[in-house]
Amino acid sequence: MTTAVPFLLSLVLVLTNGQYYYQGLMDYLENRFLAIEDRMLIWHEQSNRYNTELRHFKKQTAEFIKGLNQDHGTLRQDLEGTGVRVDRVEREMDYIETQNPAKPCVNQADRMVDVDLEVKERVKERKRGGEEDGYSRVLDCVDIISSIRAMKILKRMGSPKGMWTKDARTSKVYVFNGTAEDTVYQFSSVLDFLSSPGVAHSRPIRLPSLWSGTGCAVYNGYAYYVMEGADELQVIKYDLANGTLADSAVFPVEVADHRPVYSLNPETAVDLAADEEGLWALYTTRESESINLAKMDPDSLDIEQMWDTQCPQENAEAAFVVCGTVYVVYNTRVPSRSRVQCVFDVNDAVTNEEAPLLYFPRRYGLHASLKYNPQEKQIYAWDDGYLILYKLSMTRKLMV
Repeated sequence: MTTAVPFLLSLVLVLTNGQYYYQGLMDYLENRFLAIEDRMLIWHEQSNRYNTELRHFKKQTAEFIKGLNQDHGTLRQDLEGTGVRVDRVEREMDYIETQNPAKPCVNQADRMVDVDLEVKERVKERKRGGEEDGYSRVLDCVDIISSIRAMKILKRMGSPKGMWTKDARTSKVYVFNGTAEDTVYQFSSVLDFLSSPGVAHSRPIRLPSLWSGTGCAVYNGYAYYVMEGADELQVIKYDLANGTLADSAVFPVEVADHRPVYSLNPETAVDLAADEEGLWALYTTRESESINLAKMDPDSLDIEQMWDTQCPQENAEAAFVVCGTVYVVYNTRVPSRSRVQCVFDVNDAVTNEEAPLLYFPRRYGLHASLKYNPQEKQIYAWDDGYLILYKLSMTRKLMV
């Protein structure tokens, strides 16, 4: 009996302590669950607030994008309407130009302006004084382009690229259709050319070889063109009246060393040009990034003198020569307005800063060729198959 009492007391103590421990554990767990519930409630409230703000932001963004789309649609409609109006104006201009007679083409009264007596005396004095050094100065012509006075679209014909021109000493018109052909089409006059459907009324002239590019020229009854061989470039002189090969010469730049004279017209290796002073050649070599100029003897095809124009070949589309001054026309690979951006005068009488800025009226694409007629003061242009005339206004160079 005495031993059972302590055992019972110890058992009661153990049970009492276990109950206290269990109650403490339950209280701790309950407090932790309450804390977690509080945090979950806060998180839920924050999530609801964020969702509300996100929905509000999405609504504002959708309204903003909708407004942008409406503005974009309105702007697109305005641009389309503007394009339609511009096309309509161009068609009306083309119609008016077509209905007007081609006076600039056949007006034989519009000749070169004679050099005044003072300039002639100065030229004579320089010649008597021995200032001429071969062909280092071209003194017989003092004109420079001041502006493009007018433009006339004659017709569309043939290939996107080609060349057409008029012999300055006759009324005959010559069409070089394409960049690698052997048949030239001769028309008796500009009016005959205008009235002809295609080349039906022309006189086809078969050349002895293919021309290369659009750098052909007609000068004093002869056709000059470049034939590109495997190892060399040849300049061919062909008698248009007799239909015979008059002469040929190897151009002093090997095929392996030459580059296209204009980066936007890579088919043209050498561009031949004629002006008041004779025959010229424009070309570019791999050693130079600029266009070079050469004065050629139209009889023997010899190179008399060469110049580095410092006009870049990059983005150049065509060039022409007027009174010994080279005008290089530039554009972009995505065609925009053609512009004369570089001028070089063999007399050093004209600089880029002094030359007027010339922009051609916006037309179809890129000029494949620009050929100057010194008697009419006009440029015969080929633009994406459209044959165009540019009438020039001239002024005087500052003689130094």
